[in-house]
Amino acid sequence: MENNERISSGEGCADLTKLVSEDGKNMKSVLCQRCGSKVLCPGMAIFAEKELFLPSMRKKTGITQVEGTVDGDMLTAHWLVDDMYTFENVGFTKDVGKVKYLICADCEIGPIGWHCLDDKKSFYVALERVNHA
Repeated sequence: MENNERISSGEGCADLTKLVSEDGKNMKSVLCQRCGSKVLCPGMAIFAEKELFLPSMRKKTGITQVEGTVDGDMLTAHWLVDDMYTFENVGFTKDVGKVKYLICADCEIGPIGWHCLDDKKSFYVALERVNHA
């Protein structure tokens, strides 16, 4: 999959023009970085900027809080989905406080995204945690 594109925190908005349509939606499929499984089809999510903390990427069983500290990243560029049934392939972790993390349902790598249980219509997928093709 050489054609997959990835946005890193150091890249500017010019790269977003390849991913975000004029109406703010994803122009390409959103894929798992590890196994290539399709997470979202084109046109199914809206680009949103929101500061969210995601723990470091690991298998689903590794997302735990140890002694009050969690390794991770503060990410701001996300695909926003308002219905969990919009996803092609996504899984959810057990509740971590008021949050469920999104993972790839096939290979269980994650978290690739974030969902607050208080907001039933907001599912965020971090652009840095997925590929686009």
